[in-house]
Amino acid sequence: MTGTPDEPTKTGADTYAADAVPAEAGKRRIRNITELARIAGVSPGTVSRALAGKSLVNPQTRERIQAIAREHGFRPNQMASKLRMQRTGVIGVVIPLGHDSRQHISDPFFMSLFGYLADELTESGHDIMLSRVIPGDVEWLDRIVDSGMLDGALLIGQSDQTDVIDRVADHYLPLVVWGTSRPEHRHCSVGSDNRAGGRLAAERLIAQGKRRLAFFGDPRAPEIADRLAGARDAVDGASGATLEVVPTTLSSDDLADQIAANFSKVDRAVDGIVAASDVIAMTTLRILHERGAQVPQEIAVIGFDDLPLATRTVPQLTTIRQDIAGGAKAMVASLMQRIAGVDTPSTVMQPELVIRESA
Repeated sequence: MTGTPDEPTKTGADTYAADAVPAEAGKRRIRNITELARIAGVSPGTVSRALAGKSLVNPQTRERIQAIAREHGFRPNQMASKLRMQRTGVIGVVIPLGHDSRQHISDPFFMSLFGYLADELTESGHDIMLSRVIPGDVEWLDRIVDSGMLDGALLIGQSDQTDVIDRVADHYLPLVVWGTSRPEHRHCSVGSDNRAGGRLAAERLIAQGKRRLAFFGDPRAPEIADRLAGARDAVDGASGATLEVVPTTLSSDDLADQIAANFSKVDRAVDGIVAASDVIAMTTLRILHERGAQVPQEIAVIGFDDLPLATRTVPQLTTIRQDIAGGAKAMVASLMQRIAGVDTPSTVMQPELVIRESA
């Protein structure tokens, strides 16, 4: 008997095996492609191609095999198929917390960026593995990318781990990091021009007549260090302006206590605050309200991120907008190219001053 162009010639035994399936077998679940191939009278390779919708199998044969699979309740093992193609279909989203190990994954910025990343990855057909990592040695990222569980990795933030990230990026291509871009970095990053953003914030305060500025943030992280450098640029160019750095971590357990303690030292001398994030800025507004300070008349406050919560403070928060949704899209697009073997460059987005009521 002669088969179709995409099937091998069947022997009498092949014909008998296909025809001899008892009627009640139509209700029995098929366990694997080999069983389905025996029932359909074709090769396992033809079954695999038919279930994948490949045009190499003629339409009649493809539809017949797919109908038999439905009749017998057969669904191919997707993970096994991906492994044969050397793909897992899983992308790791990693939040490294080297400089501030007490920061929570529920931080609104993390959740905003992760939500956009999840949307993009889901639309591209990928599953997600989320990890919050407190680095205990220099091989934490090696263990993640060498696990065999991932097609690629997205890092939310560089923390104080740029050396580790650069070393891994030297040999692992499908790695994209949200963060600041510097000439000495060897990894692919997507993020805002943080120095320009810090400068915009300080310039806004100076334009309002504020001269005694403070920067609330933790410069151990490259993004925050660049925001501080930008604020210094603006202060250095303004006559009579000063800038005091007040180290402030984002641990949600004691952020309010940190800021309240800082105000006991600086509030009499400060009339403008550049906050390294909206979360710090919003907490600052609450502490100022509790202390009876008028914002922005006595002390003006500017945040950084433009999270959705920025419009819900009283007064509403003036801030530096990062395009978080656009950044997530750029991260995933770059990662997909890197999975395909393309060495993509870093992406630097321009920040925007969003003026509301707090400055």
